[in-house]
Amino acid sequence: METVTFPEEKVVEFVEQMVIPLRVPHDHRPLSEDFNVKWTPTLIVLDESGKEHHRTVGFLPPEEFIAANLLGIGKMYFDKGEFQKAIEVLNRVLREFETTGAAPEAIFVRAVAKFKSLNETSHLKEAYELLTEKYPESEWAKRALPYRLL
Repeated sequence: METVTFPEEKVVEFVEQMVIPLRVPHDHRPLSEDFNVKWTPTLIVLDESGKEHHRTVGFLPPEEFIAANLLGIGKMYFDKGEFQKAIEVLNRVLREFETTGAAPEAIFVRAVAKFKSLNETSHLKEAYELLTEKYPESEWAKRALPYRLL
């Protein structure tokens, strides 16, 4: 990632604005053990208390890197019950990175955040319909299958 992803201007800008990066070699003790890092690169989105909310393992090109980290930030807000912030971040994933691997999960998590904040099942059914239309082979379309009955 050092030669392809990290030098990209949009990645540098994203990191400077959105995250506090920490680089740890995969064999660094105790951090590699504490965070169960077995391979490099392993990207982990943590909150301010060090709780993990999202993880990716392996090389990611620039667009995928940004999208995966935004997804992680959205999931962090979701996990903390800050649903409106989660929705805003996940909307960005879908607006700017709809062709990335993060997009299907962003649709799913966004729908659940909308449901939890508004208590309206229509958002879940909309997510199912969008996932089956745009990402029918994704695991998130399969996970949303029960929502078709709403």
